[in-house]
Amino acid sequence: MSVPLLLLLVGVPPSPSSLRVKVWRRLRALGAVALKRSAYLLPDDPDRYEDFQWLAQEVQREGGDATLVRVQQIENMTDTDVLRLFHEPRNQDYRQVAARYRKVLQGLDKKSAATRARVHDELVRLAKDHQRIRDIDFYDAPGGAEVRRLEEAIAMRTRRPESPRRETRPTLDLAKLRGRTWVTRPRPQVDRIASAWLIKKFIDPTATFAFAAPQAFPPEAIPFDAPNVELTHQGEDCTFETLVKRAGLRDRRVKRLAEIVHEADLRDGKYAHEEARGIDVAIRALLAASADDHQVLAHGMALFEGLYATTPSKPSS
Repeated sequence: MSVPLLLLLVGVPPSPSSLRVKVWRRLRALGAVALKRSAYLLPDDPDRYEDFQWLAQEVQREGGDATLVRVQQIENMTDTDVLRLFHEPRNQDYRQVAARYRKVLQGLDKKSAATRARVHDELVRLAKDHQRIRDIDFYDAPGGAEVRRLEEAIAMRTRRPESPRRETRPTLDLAKLRGRTWVTRPRPQVDRIASAWLIKKFIDPTATFAFAAPQAFPPEAIPFDAPNVELTHQGEDCTFETLVKRAGLRDRRVKRLAEIVHEADLRDGKYAHEEARGIDVAIRALLAASADDHQVLAHGMALFEGLYATTPSKPSS
């Protein structure tokens, strides 16, 4: 194993049955995964070692057996097999949280005070539940990316405008944007990739792109699709839509792409385009296949170039 593991072998007496339930709940809370029946794994680090030590002592005090072993290699299992053991339960947890976030996202347009209060309370609960999952997601399960994307979409939709004057946005001075670097957050999702394609296609063919945490954005770069920047979600619009409007683009194919990107990014049911789901799945596959954000961006932009090329330029009769 490239990453050492802890193996806890547990033997629990048949009675009282409450002990078995108690141990199972504790293992789940720790993020331990079952290798075999009564054999559980955690990463080998000081905190996890202490967690297993305490649990082993508790089992022994209750009349059970517990043996803690450090493991360097598991026969007939590759690193990928072991990672899958850890990823599967966390992906399931993330799917459940993502479903709750989508339900919140779909209800954001309801204006009653009671609805707003329920949404706020649910978002507080979701943030806590998400953090609990992240605390035991030791190897970055792929499902976490979807939850983070939904959190960002909701944060941008619920952020209060800085002032009424910001509701009317001036047209971008494209001449001042040429020859510049554009910066956004790492691990680009559908809205960021589509926006980069739009920038390169219609605003500046020489544009270059960088990735950084928002607090580390280079001051000379143009930030986009990030909280508290100018070129990002505005009202119900995703960043792609914001750029289309600010750049004054009238291309009919771009308008259709904007609807597809909106639905793929926000999933609020505003636009019923079947391509949205396929684009979202394709980009998540690119992210899963490569840790290089520039490579993901290049392949994703090629995807949008193909989508643009195959979109009819005239409305169907």
